[in-house]
Amino acid sequence: MKMNQLFKDKTVLSFEVFPPRKTSPLESIYGTLRELGNLKPDFISVTYGAGGSLNGETTISIAHAVKHTYGIESVAHLPCIHFSKDEIKSILKELKFAGIDNILALRGDITPEWQPKQDFRYASELVSFIKEQGDFNIIGACYPEGHSEAATVKQDLINLKEKVDAGTDQLISQLFFDNEFFYVFRDKAADIGINIPIEAGIMPVVNKKQIEKMVSICGVHLPKKFKQMMEKYEYYPEAFRDAGIAYAIDQLVDLVSQGVDGVHLYTMNSSLIARRINEAVATLFSVPKTTN
Repeated sequence: MKMNQLFKDKTVLSFEVFPPRKTSPLESIYGTLRELGNLKPDFISVTYGAGGSLNGETTISIAHAVKHTYGIESVAHLPCIHFSKDEIKSILKELKFAGIDNILALRGDITPEWQPKQDFRYASELVSFIKEQGDFNIIGACYPEGHSEAATVKQDLINLKEKVDAGTDQLISQLFFDNEFFYVFRDKAADIGINIPIEAGIMPVVNKKQIEKMVSICGVHLPKKFKQMMEKYEYYPEAFRDAGIAYAIDQLVDLVSQGVDGVHLYTMNSSLIARRINEAVATLFSVPKTTN
């Protein structure tokens, strides 16, 4: 099933997981997937490796299990700058053989371990290429506070419009902690003709190191009340976790009330966190979208 069809009738709730790190067995993810599947999300996306690794076979194996073992539609992440066109063709064939209809098309990160090749420079080029190769639903990433490498937020929106025009069917946003950034972004995207569904990416923060890493990578804004939460519970792990979950729930309630197309929960492979949040907000996602 192609995920963009879901948004017509409901507010979508989806999860993200990542493959186990090299030091962990692949089987370690399956218990998490079973528990996440029991929560009945609309789909689960699987990132392309963790900690800078690139392992498409692992991603495809997990995405296949999500769909065919646990009965949840799956999305496979696919970065492009590290691959040639022939390599991407091969990956697309594997995805189609595995019954995966949905791809999150990404540029990918430049790291010392994985230097870029020359066939793809931007995600928009990957989107166009996928459209030429097969009938996939293509998801793109977007950045409510602007991409860290973009000269301006306006230029980032122009780049996003190019990606949408290339054939992107829906969008998932980078995480954020101030919903106002998302609402402003959503309005500006609509103003320049981006009219495909946009899911809001939400990450429950459960420890200080996690958020420090996210800030260093993404440069996201931390609201005053979020900083106060971190300072208050920094040395109390369980309280910090519970406060982080509560903060994410508050974001979700506001987003759904404001008519968001969907919410994509970055689970960090924690079924406990996903379950706690799902228990608090599940009924919100059952309300018809036409209800005010």
